[in-house]
Amino acid sequence: MAKGNPKSEPIDFWFSIGSMFTFLTVMRIDRVEDTTDIRFVWRPFSVKDIMIEMDNRPMSKPTKLAYLWRDLHRRAELYGFAFEGEAPYPLKNFDLANRVAIVGAREGWCADYVRATYRRWFVEHQECGMEPNLSDSLREIGEDPRRVIALAESDEIAGAYCKVDVTNTDAVKWFELRATDAQKQLLDETVKDSPRNPAGAL
Repeated sequence: MAKGNPKSEPIDFWFSIGSMFTFLTVMRIDRVEDTTDIRFVWRPFSVKDIMIEMDNRPMSKPTKLAYLWRDLHRRAELYGFAFEGEAPYPLKNFDLANRVAIVGAREGWCADYVRATYRRWFVEHQECGMEPNLSDSLREIGEDPRRVIALAESDEIAGAYCKVDVTNTDAVKWFELRATDAQKQLLDETVKDSPRNPAGAL
């Protein structure tokens, strides 16, 4: 009997709820896991300081922002989870949304929560980190909003959220390179033959 291929080491998936293009990743990253032996470790962090340092603030560049929305619509339709209009941007309370994700990463439901909250953000135009998105997304995945939000607002989780030194991790490299044509092509090739996952399916 032929031996199966050994499983690869998990890949750290650094992300920040509030990033527009992260929508395209979180809604299809499960396809990679379903069709390969690749596994991901979801690692939420705050990208705000990096964006400021890079002067990557789309709201201050209307022409760029308009292009981003057109690109998002085009790619989302291509991947099978089209959405209408423009989701609220920027988020007012993305820090809480990401702190909830940290709780989820510790407890094992981060991926389900992030997919749920992004779907509500882009499809239903409900802001992540605010009601009704926050509580409805948690209830959808079987978590008690009151318990989780209390944990997310605790000093322990706030400290964990703030102490991630992304300058010494691959998070910066991922953020700076994730939109390159080479990476897009690589991921496209990885998932092109996999079944589509509509935005409403988690």
